[in-house]
Amino acid sequence: MTHLRLAHSPDPDDAFMWWPLVGHGGGDARVDTGEFTFELVTDDIESLNARSMSGDLEITAISCAQYPHVADRYAFTSCGASLGDGYGPKLVAPSSQSLDSLLESCPLVLVPGERTSALAAMRLMCPDDSFRWKAVAFDSISDRLAGGEADAGILIHEGQLTWEQEGLHLIEDLGVWWEGVSGLPLPLGGNVVRRDLEEVHGPGTLMRIAGILHQSVRWALEHRDEALDHALEFGRGISRDQADAFVTMYVNRWTLDYEERGRSAVASFLGRAAQRGILPSTGPIDFISSDAADAVSPNV
Repeated sequence: MTHLRLAHSPDPDDAFMWWPLVGHGGGDARVDTGEFTFELVTDDIESLNARSMSGDLEITAISCAQYPHVADRYAFTSCGASLGDGYGPKLVAPSSQSLDSLLESCPLVLVPGERTSALAAMRLMCPDDSFRWKAVAFDSISDRLAGGEADAGILIHEGQLTWEQEGLHLIEDLGVWWEGVSGLPLPLGGNVVRRDLEEVHGPGTLMRIAGILHQSVRWALEHRDEALDHALEFGRGISRDQADAFVTMYVNRWTLDYEERGRSAVASFLGRAAQRGILPSTGPIDFISSDAADAVSPNV
């Protein structure tokens, strides 16, 4: 058996789609993992972005904006993505105002990481040098804004659902803005697999792994209540209904496969960021197909 570590952020959507690989509470995996055994590793997305630079993890979640920095080592799997289809991270502030009004004073904006797609999208939306940013823990941004530490902040994960109850005001939904300028969903997170596994374990390894991952996502979607039970353990106090809403936002058709529109969204996002000098140019973007997924049957 070949042991593979799959790293993801400790959030309901990632927990929802990957737990079938290992089972729950010591139980059996819900899908046939073939010659592989999986270990789930959890860490916040910015830490995983940084860790991807070393390449020690076989499979990991990263921000799509991180891909140009690790494209020589990792390739996207065609499943496991988080795309905001007309919604995304929320730029919020303690007081109601427009984006133009906010940018007049070159504000300080709290961001959930230097390598995140949220920051890259904010920089794409705004003129160069129109704001300053400070990277902090994603789950501290609301409290820091309440304490007067900054002028605005970008909320990811469950903060996209709870900002109103925290007394914050929406300035811009980055997913809405991106759809308006591109007509495409906003690529936020991707799942990547290390390229050298093909050499180490033989031809077809990456496609087999992608097929198993596809089955995990599909099994979770087809057994939603059971998967939500596990996902709630990563909900940081949100209700089951909120966790269900969050999973609906980020585990969907795009998570099963980018499809042509999703791949175009990644190429457009990274291409525009490279043209602006926000990210390095990535060259061709590789997606490992899960065409073999139907050959991997759920073990239920």
